[in-house]
Amino acid sequence: MRTRHLSYRTEKAYLYWIRRFIHFHKLRHPRDLGAPEVEAFLTSLAVDRRVSASTQNQALAALLFLYRSVLELDLPWLTDVTRAKRPVHLPVVMTRDEVRRVLANLTGTEWLIASLLYGSGMRVTECLQLRVKDLELSRHEIVIRDAKGNKDRVTVLPARLLPHLRDHLDRERVLFDTDRKTGKPGVSLPFALRRKYPKAATSWAWQWVFPARFFCLDPYSGESVRHHRQPQSVQRAVREALHKAGIDKPASCHTFRHCFATHLLEDGYDIRTVQELLGHADVKTTMIYTHVLNRGGRGVRSPLDAGRASGE
Repeated sequence: MRTRHLSYRTEKAYLYWIRRFIHFHKLRHPRDLGAPEVEAFLTSLAVDRRVSASTQNQALAALLFLYRSVLELDLPWLTDVTRAKRPVHLPVVMTRDEVRRVLANLTGTEWLIASLLYGSGMRVTECLQLRVKDLELSRHEIVIRDAKGNKDRVTVLPARLLPHLRDHLDRERVLFDTDRKTGKPGVSLPFALRRKYPKAATSWAWQWVFPARFFCLDPYSGESVRHHRQPQSVQRAVREALHKAGIDKPASCHTFRHCFATHLLEDGYDIRTVQELLGHADVKTTMIYTHVLNRGGRGVRSPLDAGRASGE
């Protein structure tokens, strides 16, 4: 998995499902298992454990990787395994007033992160993995590196957040300078950059925009490093803000991304532009936001609103 540069989250998920599969079949070696055993495991997940289609597909992806890439077994039957289809649900979208109310109940760094999510359409992990060099303040751009699908993209940096970002970076620079004076370790770096650029980990450009307060062990090198802030803290703050704002929708950090796309379309922006900002490979993925515009179903005006046939 590491030779193929899969993300650490993918690595943990695959290892989890491979262990589950082996324990499900009483610790038998996967080489001794075949299509019936794989189907029995996946069926048990759906029927007994009642997992979602996306969870079942993730388990199947882990087993496909195990057999094809690790054990290097030519098993054509794996292509015949029925994969569950993910149901298509409309995204939860807040109104502009609801977004303002949620942001009004956030403070400090959590407010800045949530504002960036809504103002740029980033995923929460993309926002937390930003480095100082990825912020183009003068051009009002954010460069998102190694996003979903291992692709880079550029999105908009809200002008209203520029003074807040500059103040935030000034405060983080104090932490950075203190670390350097006291000889603390630098930040974690992707792949072999630590060997290629030995000083990058302790350079300002490579520092996290939202660093964690404490050091941790790098899962690859085992060295002590400063990692970025964890998404759980932001998600917890957003849940509390939703409760204080009196919003009963099942919203989350990712809802800000849905709001970003929907509100841009409401403002008349071209769907291809929104697709590029979100980083969708297919415009069909972006098209789902046209169904939740604040103009009724598919932007159609109801005949009850158009005429006077209601009998009132």
